[in-house]
Amino acid sequence: MNNKEILQTANDCITRGDYEGFLNYCTEDTEWIFVGDRTVTGKEKVREYMREAYAEPPVFNVETIIGEGNFVSVLGEITLKNSSGTDKHYSYCDNWRFENGKMAALKAYVIKTDKPSSE
Repeated sequence: MNNKEILQTANDCITRGDYEGFLNYCTEDTEWIFVGDRTVTGKEKVREYMREAYAEPPVFNVETIIGEGNFVSVLGEITLKNSSGTDKHYSYCDNWRFENGKMAALKAYVIKTDKPSSE
């Protein structure tokens, strides 16, 4: 699989709630930077983040995916349920760096929106 296909397959795991399946596509020292929010380093910390942020599997609406060399960029929307069960909508741009066929780093720009722009 090329890097775009790896990312799409990994994200399919997330939408099914298979977070461990997703983590199989990450390096042990993967680093996720959420610009303006936090940095999560290492597979165990990402696992903790996913348990917190993805109480229910998120819903993705991918608008654009571009792959070049060791990088894949994705533009889209994501809907997450908060702790009270209310849907929260975000627009995002994820920039992934790959090493040897695994996701090694993410730099994500995430902006809360009132509702999906597709409505």
